[in-house]
Amino acid sequence: MDLSLSAEHIAVRDLAAGFVDREIVPYARDWDRRESVDTAIVKKLGGLGFLGLTIPEERGGSGGDHLAYCLVMEELGRGDSSVRGIVSVSLGLVAKSIAAYGTAAQQKQWLPALCSGDALGCFGLTEPDVGSDAANLTTAAVRAGDGWILRGSKMFITNGTWADVALVFARTGGPGHRGISAFLVPTASEGFHANEIHGKLGLRGQATAELVLDGVRVPDSGRLGDEGTGFTIAMSALAKGRMSLAAGCVGIAQGCLNASIAYATSREQFGKPIAAHQLVQQLITDIAVDAAAARLLVWRVADLIDREQPFETEASMAKLYASEAAVRTANKALQVFGGYGYVDEYPVAKYLRDARVTTLYEGTSQIQQLIIGRALTGVSAFA
Repeated sequence: MDLSLSAEHIAVRDLAAGFVDREIVPYARDWDRRESVDTAIVKKLGGLGFLGLTIPEERGGSGGDHLAYCLVMEELGRGDSSVRGIVSVSLGLVAKSIAAYGTAAQQKQWLPALCSGDALGCFGLTEPDVGSDAANLTTAAVRAGDGWILRGSKMFITNGTWADVALVFARTGGPGHRGISAFLVPTASEGFHANEIHGKLGLRGQATAELVLDGVRVPDSGRLGDEGTGFTIAMSALAKGRMSLAAGCVGIAQGCLNASIAYATSREQFGKPIAAHQLVQQLITDIAVDAAAARLLVWRVADLIDREQPFETEASMAKLYASEAAVRTANKALQVFGGYGYVDEYPVAKYLRDARVTTLYEGTSQIQQLIIGRALTGVSAFA
């Protein structure tokens, strides 16, 4: 693996960094306080091609490889994880799934709009009573003439109240993962309801919702992939999604490092900058090492995907390490800041709150450990 960045990758990273510093960092605190980013950011993301990365240009995307995608996700994570989540879900989970499994008609209908920011997608897998055990979801899709009737509910759905299309996973057959199919459901459909969830610890700027499907009718042309392949589609999306989430966690760690260095070199105690105190240097060093290690794990996954090699285990490794590292680095950054780190005048409190959920969604740290353990031993702890 070549760890150097090409001139094109550097240009993409610099474009993203400039966008973040100009369009996100100055507003992140206010968005966090009011529990909503300015949704005008979506069209700006689309205009720069960030919502179409890795999607071929002939299908409405902006092209590029997965390393470029990760570099953008890192910068967005540094700026505001709520904005990173908008892109990770709409592009990483929804648009990429349509690009991989959709019919020509489905791709024509949805990809140009999703990649330009004219539309957003949400990923309807988690349910109120079904989180890690996704194979046992209960939302049902029943045949009705030339289509399906969907009933059930989904929980903690990013973009839920903003999305124009929901990728919904529902049971069309017997128990277990083989009985699950995927559907592209326009959110304007009769019987589709989205209720926003407020009062979150972190990721307060992104819309998180409960979805209720009360007899939503979907034509068979809205089914994504073959009947019974929904679980495979979901797991494929989440494997790449873990890389995206991990890249965002690298951004959190880098943001913590940048903020800690700036503060420690300007804040004085005992007659000298606190950066001159050994234990403060230890905190900053630990942050830097965690950020660098997490970054290399993420880049390895991107490299494997771009070379069309198996990557699922490595994605779990990156997600496990980077999410836990984001929590560690935010905790240490807050320690560098002392009492000032406890208020939102500075960014580290928000980094900590945003980092904490990354160990939970798209597979908890414990689920990642079981996935990695299964790959290493050949023995499944899930059965």
